[in-house]
Amino acid sequence: MSPAASAAAAPADFTAARLRALLTRAPAAIAFVAGQRFEVVSDEFNHLFGFGDDSDLAGQGTRVIHTTEPAHAGLHERAAAAFAAGRPLDEEIEYVKRDGHRFWGRLQATPVHWDAPAGEALWLVEDVTAARAQRLQPTWTARHDTVTELANRREFERRLSEHVGSRRSEPVSVLWLDVDRFADAVNGLGTSVGDHFLYGLGQMLTAKVRASDLVARLEDDHFALLLPDCDQHYAQIIAEKLRAAVAGYRLHWGLHRARVKASLGVVQIQPSLASVDAVLGGAALACTEAKAAGGDSVRVFVPAGGYEELAG
Repeated sequence: MSPAASAAAAPADFTAARLRALLTRAPAAIAFVAGQRFEVVSDEFNHLFGFGDDSDLAGQGTRVIHTTEPAHAGLHERAAAAFAAGRPLDEEIEYVKRDGHRFWGRLQATPVHWDAPAGEALWLVEDVTAARAQRLQPTWTARHDTVTELANRREFERRLSEHVGSRRSEPVSVLWLDVDRFADAVNGLGTSVGDHFLYGLGQMLTAKVRASDLVARLEDDHFALLLPDCDQHYAQIIAEKLRAAVAGYRLHWGLHRARVKASLGVVQIQPSLASVDAVLGGAALACTEAKAAGGDSVRVFVPAGGYEELAG
């Protein structure tokens, strides 16, 4: 091999070595699929489907992990339609392991190259059997929003009612978050894309607060946060952090991109706000003032009926 050819081959070999290391060590079930056949799979992907050292899914047809031929064919039809529309495929599918055991997996599939959507695809699969069973429970569906999987308004109000009128001494605050011009940002992208963006925003908000805080989707693009043991001062700091986080967040779904900002209202529970409606009303009014100021800002509810500006 000539020196020039060796130099050209070296980066390719190094890239292949990186890929092999990633697929061996990454704690994720990853596979590359082409022509309804597994080309390369990670160790975790093999283990998820009951394959191991003495066997490998690489080189086998994707039919082997599906329960029936119609289920297999339907998946590839849906994936092709999604890829052609510039969207990944993200859905829950019943799979079968090598020993015949069935489980539910969340498949996230996307083309390796969007300019060749019918070519090789990247699959990520996560076992969601337990989470799916939980979501199917009546108690879960009664308390959660089906799009974002956050608490719904009914559950948020129930949890808030435990603090309104309480004689406990620790402060409790509530944030109302309204995405600025969300409808304009997702106009023409379709309901599934808008729902994915809302889900992503909800997950991002949850990651920015404490485990003891409650994040809920009230309706449409309106979210609320219940912050126990948090006074107005720290609630303002959290609200500003969330405002900046939303402003820096990139809504990304296949070829679809969008950026949004948010307005937030802050209120600390106090004796003058003697009901759940009064607390939520104060937070919503402060948020309305933030939107009226141009959005991408935070306002704090003041009992006298005024507003304190924090950002924007």
